[in-house]
Amino acid sequence: MKQRGSGILLHISSLPSPYGIGDVGPAACRFVDFLAATGQKYWQILPLSVTDPAHDNNPYHSISAFAHNPLFISPELMAADGLIDASDIANPPDFPGSRVDFSAVIPYKEALFSHAYRRFSHGGDRQEYDRFCTENAGWLDDFALFSAIRSDRPNLAWNQWPDELKNRNPAALASERERLHDAFERTRFLQFVFISQWERLRARCRNAEISLVGDIPIYVDHDSADVWRYPEYFKLDSEGNPTVVAGVPPDYFSTTGQLWNTPVYSWDALKSDNFSWWVRRLGHTLSHVDIVRIDHFRGLVACWEVPAGSSSAAGGSWVPVPANELLPAFTRAFPRLPVFAEDLGIITPDVHEVMQKFGIKGMKVLLFAFEDGFPDTPYLPHNVIPECYLYTGTHDNAPVRGWIEEEATASHRARMHQYFGRDLSVKEASQVFIRLAMSTVADTVIIPMQDLLGLGAESRMNRPGTDRGNWKWRFTDTHLTPEIRNSLQSMTAAYARD
Repeated sequence: MKQRGSGILLHISSLPSPYGIGDVGPAACRFVDFLAATGQKYWQILPLSVTDPAHDNNPYHSISAFAHNPLFISPELMAADGLIDASDIANPPDFPGSRVDFSAVIPYKEALFSHAYRRFSHGGDRQEYDRFCTENAGWLDDFALFSAIRSDRPNLAWNQWPDELKNRNPAALASERERLHDAFERTRFLQFVFISQWERLRARCRNAEISLVGDIPIYVDHDSADVWRYPEYFKLDSEGNPTVVAGVPPDYFSTTGQLWNTPVYSWDALKSDNFSWWVRRLGHTLSHVDIVRIDHFRGLVACWEVPAGSSSAAGGSWVPVPANELLPAFTRAFPRLPVFAEDLGIITPDVHEVMQKFGIKGMKVLLFAFEDGFPDTPYLPHNVIPECYLYTGTHDNAPVRGWIEEEATASHRARMHQYFGRDLSVKEASQVFIRLAMSTVADTVIIPMQDLLGLGAESRMNRPGTDRGNWKWRFTDTHLTPEIRNSLQSMTAAYARD
């Protein structure tokens, strides 16, 4: 009999913390304990990638496919490790409790990081640090140098740097690394501190038998360490500018499509190198989590390519990707291949064929169940298959309560009435959807934290197609009442998911 399980979708940034943003310290450990106590098996997070205020601190827009977000470093653990003093964090600013104010958090944490780096550089134990830098040199040194040069030349993309830096002249890079020594080392140091703290959280998860579910954004930003280091792996012109960019045509999430403006992979070049960059990337992610969700998986089968400079994604076209050669490269490196596909939106038969061929599970979302096509939509509980990850909603949806309150149309309500045999009240909707998901044959059920807490649209994490005001929601310890804990534990046991 297949093992059934359930878990919670909650990004690190959304955890409680007196320091303005969730981190991997005490609150994360308390959340692991909560998951274990309620019989959960999974904690799903969003990408741990470095974020940029210029991109609304979107974790799916990053300057590195490998580096992690130092904002998730715990000040409390830094103090416990002697990198800063307890007095340094005794009186933090009065940060909002229900959202992240990045404009306040970033300077506060950067000041702590500078203090920690100065202390470490004047007598810290370098043995573990040196080992970390050696083991991760393949991506870490490029990222640290890229970050240092980028900070030294603000508002300039890498392909606007002097030619010797743009084209990575070895002597020029060595000179720049020496000139920007402190910025280079500080960046490496923060990556080391994050991983040191993250591994403690992972150990807590392992001891609690909680699997961490990570997330890989399929594309990287043009102004990123990866495109600077490997321009041949992307479709760029002679000046280093993208010739085409990625996006998606109109779908459920956006009536106008989405223009991501990220460079598109040159799959011929990647193939000639046995897809080594992608294999390294997946392996790097799997070294820090147990299971990986591949965002926009269909982009590994065919990419929606839009001419660079377009104002919308409407003029794009599907361009095939050598999935039948890429996926075997993954399975050779990772025979178990613990990944699943974000296969929402416009999914064509070729995507399903690849997923079936390589045994890759997909996602189902209950909020989509009452769209046109009812009662035959694959998201309805009676149509859900065991081999899937079933969600009430995702970070890209309104929470169930918010959807009922603000987005559900008369047609949606009529279909729900037909399915449930009654109208759902706003207050009960989240719990009804959770119970419905738990009761299905789906092997794995993932519940967004907002739905568990019964919150509305104010707690939405992201609105696709918008670039301001997202990725800010946080919960507080007071949200997790005994009633919610007991309800989740009881439901998990009743549907044999514990």
